[in-house]
Amino acid sequence: MNIIFFIIALLTALAICGIGIAIGEKSWFIFLVSIVSVFLLMGYGFSLKKKQRERS
Repeated sequence: MNIIFFIIALLTALAICGIGIAIGEKSWFIFLVSIVSVFLLMGYGFSLKKKQRERS
């Protein structure tokens, strides 16, 4: 289960890097995709953690 959390954290970090790249490239599309990705990935990670906590 920890590998799933690691993958989610890695993807979230890459999405946050994408925000910085989008700002540097002045690309609104990449910026919006990165912001949405961060919210979705973090939300999924928190909900998965809550489910795991409730099971144990």
